[in-house]
Amino acid sequence: MEFRLLGSVAVLAADGRELAAGSAKRRSLLAMLLLNPGAPVTVERLTEALWDEDPPRHSRTVIHNHVSALRALLTTHDAPAAGIELVTAGGAYQLRTPDAAVDTTRFEHLTARARTQSDTQAAATLRQALALWHGPALAGTTAGLPLRCAARALEEQRLTATADLARAHSRLGDHGTAAHLLHTEATANPLREPLVADLIHALGRAGRRSEALDWFHRTRKALAEELGIDPGPELTQAYDHLLRTGTPTPRPAPAPQPGHPATPVRPPTPWPFPRRPRGFAGRQDELDALDRATATPGAVAVLTGGAGVGKTTLAVYWAHHRRQDFPDGRLFVDLCGHSPLPERDTAAVLRELLLALGLPAEQMPATPEAMAARYRELTATRRMLIVLDNARRSEQVRPLLPDGDHCVTLVTSRDRLGGLVASDAARPVPLAELSSPQAVTLLAATLGPDLVAAEPEAAERLTRLCDGLPLALRLAAARLATGPARDLAALADELADEQDRLDLLDVEDTSVAAALALTVQHLSEDARRTFRRLGAHTGTTLDSRTAAALAGCRPDQAADALAQLATAHLIVQIGRDAYTLHDLVRLYARSLPGDTDTDVLPRLLDHLLNTLLTACAAAEPGSEPCCALPPGTRRPAEVRPFPDRASALAWYAAERDTLRGAALAAVAAGLHDRAWRLVLLQWPLIVWQVRDGWVPLLEHGLAAAEADRDPGAQSRARALLGWVLLEEGHPEQALVHLERAPDLAARAGDTTAQAVALVNLALALARHGEAHARTRVAGLLTQALTLAEHAARADLVALARLHLAGRCLADGAPEEAAHHAAHGLAVADPPFPVTRRIVLQTLHGRALAATGHHREAARQLDAALRLAQAHQYGEGEAQARAALDALPAPPALTDRGRPAPPP
Repeated sequence: MEFRLLGSVAVLAADGRELAAGSAKRRSLLAMLLLNPGAPVTVERLTEALWDEDPPRHSRTVIHNHVSALRALLTTHDAPAAGIELVTAGGAYQLRTPDAAVDTTRFEHLTARARTQSDTQAAATLRQALALWHGPALAGTTAGLPLRCAARALEEQRLTATADLARAHSRLGDHGTAAHLLHTEATANPLREPLVADLIHALGRAGRRSEALDWFHRTRKALAEELGIDPGPELTQAYDHLLRTGTPTPRPAPAPQPGHPATPVRPPTPWPFPRRPRGFAGRQDELDALDRATATPGAVAVLTGGAGVGKTTLAVYWAHHRRQDFPDGRLFVDLCGHSPLPERDTAAVLRELLLALGLPAEQMPATPEAMAARYRELTATRRMLIVLDNARRSEQVRPLLPDGDHCVTLVTSRDRLGGLVASDAARPVPLAELSSPQAVTLLAATLGPDLVAAEPEAAERLTRLCDGLPLALRLAAARLATGPARDLAALADELADEQDRLDLLDVEDTSVAAALALTVQHLSEDARRTFRRLGAHTGTTLDSRTAAALAGCRPDQAADALAQLATAHLIVQIGRDAYTLHDLVRLYARSLPGDTDTDVLPRLLDHLLNTLLTACAAAEPGSEPCCALPPGTRRPAEVRPFPDRASALAWYAAERDTLRGAALAAVAAGLHDRAWRLVLLQWPLIVWQVRDGWVPLLEHGLAAAEADRDPGAQSRARALLGWVLLEEGHPEQALVHLERAPDLAARAGDTTAQAVALVNLALALARHGEAHARTRVAGLLTQALTLAEHAARADLVALARLHLAGRCLADGAPEEAAHHAAHGLAVADPPFPVTRRIVLQTLHGRALAATGHHREAARQLDAALRLAQAHQYGEGEAQARAALDALPAPPALTDRGRPAPPP
């Protein structure tokens, strides 16, 4: 089987029969694939070729159908057996063919061979090459810009081969044949001065001087009438010499030295540039950043970001927006840095760029180094934009950087390309996921504003489930637009299921998973293994210690792997040893096959439990742990340190979603002994932010404790859950749990837990219990005090006495209240919380005032006020000040220090 592009696009069977290749669009698609032998051609590039103006909304489907039809044609005629195969490569198509199967490739090989042969051999070879032409190149295809440019380039190659053949005949003394060859081409191209000059050479040497003169005058007139210019020096020199001698000076053959052309460089060949992206939305900050990054002479800007974040779209949009700034043209090259196929060869890319800049093929330098030098020479004085898309390495980009101060280079990459920043002062422009408003705007631009405006909440939910990733949003929009129902809420409900989310974001030949796969395939083995195990992570934040637990390696090894993942934009670095992991990336990591490590989740849970214990100790200094680690818990290689209470509480808050996910994952895996500990060890933050929606998590913790049949854990879970319900305004539900908590603790033999449960129950009854239940309060607190003293827990003794003092004051027993407050203060030394000490000291002052000890009361209240001010405890300061203000004024003193007599 053979393919013909030099003439009407055709497919020929082995016996020479022309096969039915289909419509003009199908032939155009085939031509685009054949013009890029062995290279992937994206759907976007095919769309540009098939539709010169705006393509229809179903253009992808049309392309897919044409590909299917061509694939069927090839299969029917046993093309795979001949090494011909049409394959899908990510978001592109690739036609694999032997070189001999395509006439353009054979033509190039023959013309290249002719340049190394003697004149006699070269003439025969060039005739064989030109015999491959059966009419204008790419005849019968659509008028898309990529195909027009390709046809023009092929025609240039044909004319060059014809001129070379004429020169070979002339050097062999066959000037008539040379003139005949050139006459035909000059007639078809009367304004091509080099071609007419060659014809004048041949006619003069063939003794046809009058015809040579006639061609000069005819050409001069045509140039004046159609272009308004005079003949150039080459044509004028041939004419002048012809007048003086009768024969013009022969034109020298092209010099073989690279970088020194024998003939002037032709005007730049029009280069296919991607059309302006449709449905582009947002990104104004990034567009402004690109403007700033490209404002300096010879600027190089690097758009970096993860797969599907919209780097190419932004680059192309900006290029169209700034088109007037580049009068000498724009060049776009896909370097295939992250592609199903190997990255583009530098020499091949340089050859394409040089041809686009107008360098004739016969003057192409022989080595990549010489090509790069010629490329820099040709760009030195031009004002152009070079877009190098999909780069992977800095060294892949450097040879393609233009020279001079008037060119701008825009590079897109999934990697940071720090080497390019260091060596060539490239300006990085990072591209993150879209914000929620930007993402909603993108949906509206894709689906239509009315549909999105009708379901604003569902639209925002959809953007969150897509992580603000433009690729994911467009795929979701495509699924909605082509599905049976146009309901944003229903699609959001489907995407909410993590098991199906990636499958739903897969439309025809484009998917989030495929885009991520192209990034992952370039990672080192250690980084790939770490990435795969990140799928077991239960949150969006992580550090090297967490990654080490997941990967089962040392923290320093995990840190290296995380750095690679951040460089590839699979995770986002937000601080020193602090990263975020988007849900779609985590789900993709979880979907990867090949990992048989079943201890990933247990290692993560044990790492979190050890960290929670350390955080508890820092958040509540001096308090005993509410639980011990379960048997068999692994000790991590390194546990995060917490220098103070603030840092511990900040970590609790930051990792709340991770800890919740870990608890649920532990329940799902049947690791109930880990699950309830993961919940209860969050008690410092729960108490600190008690009205922040903790009930569902605590209910999970209680269920896990019951599944683990641990009465002590059940007691603590019920005590904490009851207290949260109480603070949220659900006293009836709270008392159900609080009433059961003390007995469960007693059954477990946990004196401390029982004392805490009794205090919580007493406070709940005091605030919300029935009148008859309130009489139990003092008894419950006294029982808790006894248990705390028996357990030698000074902090619980002080706590019980604090509440007993308050209860006694409320019941009109100030002497007893002062007793409890004084004894509580005696043991309320650090690390007893300073806020509780302030409350206790205020109660002591109020009790003393109620018993008539005003001077001592004032001293206690003043000390409480100063302590509250020092620790910025506003509520304690207000209570102490109010108690001070309520004290009677002290009697006035004489100058001798005695009470003054009454007036």
